[in-house]
Amino acid sequence: MEIVLIVIFTFLGLAVGSFLNVCIDRLPQNKSIVLPPSHCEACQHKLAAKDLIPVFSYLRLRGRCRYCQASVPSRLFWVELATAVIFALLCWHYGLSPELGIMIFYACLFIIIFVVDLEQGLILNKLVYPGMLVAFLLALYPSPWLHQSMGMRVAYSALGGAIGFAIFLLIALASRGGMGWGDVKLAALIGLAAGFPLVLLATIMGAILGGIVAVALVIAKKRKRRQTIPFGPFLAVAAMVTLLWGSTILNWYLGLMQ
Repeated sequence: MEIVLIVIFTFLGLAVGSFLNVCIDRLPQNKSIVLPPSHCEACQHKLAAKDLIPVFSYLRLRGRCRYCQASVPSRLFWVELATAVIFALLCWHYGLSPELGIMIFYACLFIIIFVVDLEQGLILNKLVYPGMLVAFLLALYPSPWLHQSMGMRVAYSALGGAIGFAIFLLIALASRGGMGWGDVKLAALIGLAAGFPLVLLATIMGAILGGIVAVALVIAKKRKRRQTIPFGPFLAVAAMVTLLWGSTILNWYLGLMQ
């Protein structure tokens, strides 16, 4: 039964990944995610059902439009594949439970934020603000990282959001434009989701990941020393890692300190 559920959620992830691609393409342009139907951006031809099979259509058509042979961004393939893998891993980790639904919500949200910021350097308010509201409401329900009484969960969530916002607000002010305000709001969202003290782990992990990648790009000469890179993707990855394994990592670290 467990294997069947994982397979089901894998295919569900493929379908959801296709929808996430629509969100990634249209939300930054303030376009509807419902209308018009999916079409080729190059020739505007409406795509048939056979053109919209996640992952398989991309491979079968070798990354090109069936009608005009224009190249299709490889990001469509990778988002669909990554979403399917993440859904399968979450199903395996949590089983069929409310926690699975919560983590699927956060996974979808952070995938969109990750890709939009990576491609366009934008962290959209239309994603962050609703995400904050949902994260705060989810604190009403016990989760693996917020499992105290309801009052304490709400307090830790609010404290986490305040700490995340304050830390990145100070960084944004000190950097004088080196860090965008979108990162500040994203840090507040992560704080609301992870709560205190896991917000500290998420922000530190995001900074470490960003630093490692920045240094690696400079060494590889693919980035100039003063060229900025989006920080949102690192925060998004750190947030998911924290929500999944933050308590384990924190307990391990505290054990080392003792």
